[in-house]
Amino acid sequence: MVRVRRTPPRDGWRSAVYKLSGGRINPGLSELEERRRALLTKVRTPLAGPFSIAVGSIKGGIGKTTVASLLGLALAEHRGDRVIAIDANPDAGTLADRLVGEDAVTTTIRDLLDQIDEVRTSTQLSGFTHLAGRLQVLASEQEPELSEMFSETDYEAVLRVLSRFFECLITDSGTGVVHSAMRGTLAYADSLVIVGAPTVDGASRAARTLDHLTSQGYGELAQDAVVVLSLDRYSPDVDLPRIRDHFRSRCRAVIELPPDRHLATGGLIDLDALAPNTRDAALELAAAVADGFHGRRTRGLASHGFR
Repeated sequence: MVRVRRTPPRDGWRSAVYKLSGGRINPGLSELEERRRALLTKVRTPLAGPFSIAVGSIKGGIGKTTVASLLGLALAEHRGDRVIAIDANPDAGTLADRLVGEDAVTTTIRDLLDQIDEVRTSTQLSGFTHLAGRLQVLASEQEPELSEMFSETDYEAVLRVLSRFFECLITDSGTGVVHSAMRGTLAYADSLVIVGAPTVDGASRAARTLDHLTSQGYGELAQDAVVVLSLDRYSPDVDLPRIRDHFRSRCRAVIELPPDRHLATGGLIDLDALAPNTRDAALELAAAVADGFHGRRTRGLASHGFR
């Protein structure tokens, strides 16, 4: 009995027509806007308990921290629950630098570990985290001798505290897959994002990461992984469709992150400063990860009694 109103368009000529007509003429959403709405619906998939997402690669300098940052910002921006990004890189990671700025970091994961038994409330925990938009950030230790001491046991202790207050926990891991902290990251991961590139070395290292995970008993995690191909390095001599198809045959989804002038600076990441296609890629990544929120709960946090 009530007429269904079309959602007002926000972009392009459709938005201009809608505004100029005072809302009397509504051309409806474009295909692009419809797709974004569908992605947002996926991103907002409810969670019944804490969910751990590991971002990793066995090759450094490939954009792993950038991908972890974009994923965290996109999830925090479009979800109503609490999201935190954790820098678990044992080699003085730069996640906090990209999200809050080096000078703004006053506490690190080591400070939290030193007082972890005293954390009882979210207010107390907030004294050890930093805010980037709606995303909470836990910085890594920058002193080399202290960061190298970060172990699997330390990671578990931090995760047990954070999982009481956050629904989405994103871990930016190191590049050493045999490091103690990385073993802990994989053991507690509900979902995995692997970062590669459409280059011979970037693609082969990403493929080797999958091979290593399978050989170490993480075959299910590898098959359910989302692969991100960072296109900031690209050569027409490389067969991108073949690389894309290879990973699609081995993993749940493949996302391509286009080159972006804002990201290329290596400084603070601002979602509003990204090119539109980069923002769309970040949203697509968040939707692909959220697509796995209702998968089987026999691994990750559930297998360790976190739920």
